Amino acid sequence: MSTDPRQAFENHERLKAELRIRGTSLAQIGRDLGISGTSMSLVGLGKHRSKRIERAIAEALGTTPEKLYPERY
Repeated sequence: MSTDPRQAFENHERLKAELRIRGTSLAQIGRDLGISGTSMSLVGLGKHRSKRIERAIAEALGTTPEKLYPERY
């Protein structure tokens, strides 16, 4: 993810939109994992890293963490 805060926010919003299109959300994935919505957002924004969360988001989008977050891998 870009270090530019605006770009990180735009990427995060795209991620949330893609999840909504697929019938889920960061909050729902967080509930399924037993993780707070805040933690989910921090990972989505690129402020924190969690391979577990990244993997769950990627699976919900039908991709891999490496494709979803190439700058992290």
